[in-house]
Amino acid sequence: MSTPRFTIYDTTLRDGTQGTGISFSVVDKIRVAEKLDAFGVHYIEGGWPGSNPKDAAFFDEAAKRSWKHAKITAFGMTRRGKVRVEDDAQVQMLLDAQTPAVTIVGKTWPLHVTEVFNVTLEENLAMIADTVAHLKRHGREVLYDAEHFFDSYKEDRDYSLRTVKAARDAGADLIVLCETNGGNLPDFVERVTREVIAELGQPVGIHTHNDGGVGVANALAAVRAGAVQVQGTINGYGERVGNCNLTTVMPNLQLKMGFDLGLDLAGLRDLAHFVDELANVPHDIRAPYVGAAAFTHKGGLHVHAVQKLARTYEHVDPALVGNERIITISDMSGQTNVIVKAAKLGFKLAKGAPEVAKILTEVKRLESEGYEFEAAEASFELLLRRHLGQQRPLFELEEYHCSFRRASEAHWNKCEATVKLRVNGHREYTVAEGDGPVNALDAALRKALRPFYPAIERIQLDDFKVRISNGQLGTAARTRVLIDSTDGDEHWGTVGVSDNIIEASWLALVDSFEYKLGKDAPKS
Repeated sequence: MSTPRFTIYDTTLRDGTQGTGISFSVVDKIRVAEKLDAFGVHYIEGGWPGSNPKDAAFFDEAAKRSWKHAKITAFGMTRRGKVRVEDDAQVQMLLDAQTPAVTIVGKTWPLHVTEVFNVTLEENLAMIADTVAHLKRHGREVLYDAEHFFDSYKEDRDYSLRTVKAARDAGADLIVLCETNGGNLPDFVERVTREVIAELGQPVGIHTHNDGGVGVANALAAVRAGAVQVQGTINGYGERVGNCNLTTVMPNLQLKMGFDLGLDLAGLRDLAHFVDELANVPHDIRAPYVGAAAFTHKGGLHVHAVQKLARTYEHVDPALVGNERIITISDMSGQTNVIVKAAKLGFKLAKGAPEVAKILTEVKRLESEGYEFEAAEASFELLLRRHLGQQRPLFELEEYHCSFRRASEAHWNKCEATVKLRVNGHREYTVAEGDGPVNALDAALRKALRPFYPAIERIQLDDFKVRISNGQLGTAARTRVLIDSTDGDEHWGTVGVSDNIIEASWLALVDSFEYKLGKDAPKS
C-alpha cells in the first residue's frame, strides 16, 4: 500500500444533507457532483446506498456517467454484530453501488460499543476487520472512518488504537480520524493525530465538525501533524452546526500551507454559491474567501490604503478564489466576475470593453430585483448572447393566461393555461391542462412551439424550486424560481424573478427553451 497523496473528500451529499434545512433532489445531487468533479475534488461521497430511494437513484445515475477527477464514494457502516459479513444486506448494498471507493464508519468509543451497539469490545474489532477485508476482496478502495475517535482517545487510548489497527491490518487504504462531536480544540487534535500516525506507521485522514467553532482549525491542525486527507462539506453544511467548511479549508491548504491540491480555486466562489442555490440556502455574505463581504471595503482609511496597496487589508488576491474587491464608492467593481464567468461559457470579453459595462449594469439591475445566476448558468448565457447580438427570440409573446379551479365536493383540481404567440410570422393560440400552473403553461407553450422547433420534445423539466427573496414584505415579497432542465445529455438551470410566482415561473421556463433551442439551432 503506497502513501496516499493529499486529497479532498467531499461529503456534502451525505453528511451535509444531515444539516437542518438542507435537502437535495436526485437531480440536484448529480449537478452538485458534476460541479465538484469539474472543480477537481478527489472524492465525492454520494450518500448511503439503500438508506433511502434518493441515494439509491443517485448511485444508479452516477454509475452511468464518466467522472474526470473524482472517485464517487458510497458510505456505510461495519457489519452488524453477530452477523456474517457475507449475510449483511447493508454491506452488500455498498458493493451494489458500483463505486470505486467505499467509506465505512465504525465505533471507536467503548461507551458506544457496549451501550449503543450492545456488542462486546472484541466483537466490535471483528466487525471492523471483517467489513474492511470483505470490501477489499471485492476490489474496492476502502476508507475507514473512526467515529468519535478523539473523545474515545481521552477515555481509553489503548482500545481506540486497537480499533484503527484492526482496520489497518484488514487492508484499509486510509484511516480517517473523526472528531464527531466537534468539541475538541486544535492543540489536542494535532497531538493525537501525530501520536496515531506514529502508532499506525502510516498517514491518516481527518473529519471534523464545527460545534466549537474550530472545525477548519482542527482540520488544519491535523494536517500539520501529518494527515493527508481532509473531509468536509461545501459551505460547512452538516448536522448540528455543521462540518469542516471546505470552501475555507481548501484555499487555506493551497494558498497558505503550500499543498498542491490540483484545484483551480478561481472557481471557488462560483462553486459555493452554486451549492447554496441548489440547497435553497441564502449565501453567507461573511463567509471567508467566498462571501460577498470577504473583500469589501468601505470609505475611509481602508479604501485609501487598499487602492494603493491591496495587501494592506486583503490577505489574498480575491481573484485567486473567484471573488472580487468591492469598494462601495466605485462603479467598476464586478467586471472581473462577468469576464471570468463569460469565459467559462466560451465568450471572450475584455475588461473595460463597452459591452462588458452594459452586461455588468444589467446583471446588477437584475440582482437588485432578486436574480441569482450561480445555479442558472443558462439564463446568464442568454443574457450574454442578447447583449452580444447572438440571440434571436424564439417567439413574440402576445399573451398568456393561467387559471386554477377546485371542486371541493368532487375532490378534483384543474389547471388550464392559454398562450398566444407569434412564431416566425405565424400566430399561435394554444390551450393545455396540467397538474399545476407551471405544468399547464409548459404544455401550452410546447404545443405552440412544437411545429417550429421539433427538438423541444427532448427537453424535460427535472426540478423546480421557489425562493422568497425578501420575505419581510410578506405576500408582496418577490419570488425567485429556479428550473433545472435536461435533454438526456446535458443539464442546465434557468431563473425567473417576479412579484408573481406564475410570471417568475414563465420567465424561467422560456429561458430554458430559448437556451437549448437557440444553442442547438444551425448557424446561418
